[in-house]
Amino acid sequence: MSIWFRQPTLEQLNALSANTLVSHLDMRFIEIGDDFLRGTMPVDARTHQPYGVLHGGASVALAETLASTAAACCVDTARYICLGQEINANHLRAVTSGLVTGTTRPYHIGARSQVWGIEIRDAAGHLSCISRITMATVERRRV
Repeated sequence: MSIWFRQPTLEQLNALSANTLVSHLDMRFIEIGDDFLRGTMPVDARTHQPYGVLHGGASVALAETLASTAAACCVDTARYICLGQEINANHLRAVTSGLVTGTTRPYHIGARSQVWGIEIRDAAGHLSCISRITMATVERRRV
């Protein structure tokens, strides 16, 4: 059974990211399942820290991008917006090049909050980062 309120296409999700941090770091949404969203990010000069390894902040940006996008797909976006309240990450393994792939799945989808887990793996499938984010679901303000 699908968790999505609406399930956009990958093309729609990738188009929404034009001219944002997501496009600047070349993040791409690559798969939507019944209960997960998956995306990639290159490990290169844009995402390196000075020591030549993937910057932890870039990993967190990928994690939040995946989870906040997934969270928005679980609500009626005409009425609600999902906003990050807290995020944490554990960086487990250095990555120096290639592509990392993140997968997010929900731990909790409630009326006012959502909690998502994110795993980021290197090209060989080794776990490089785990993250968790809490999202607030709030009504859109009328202008």
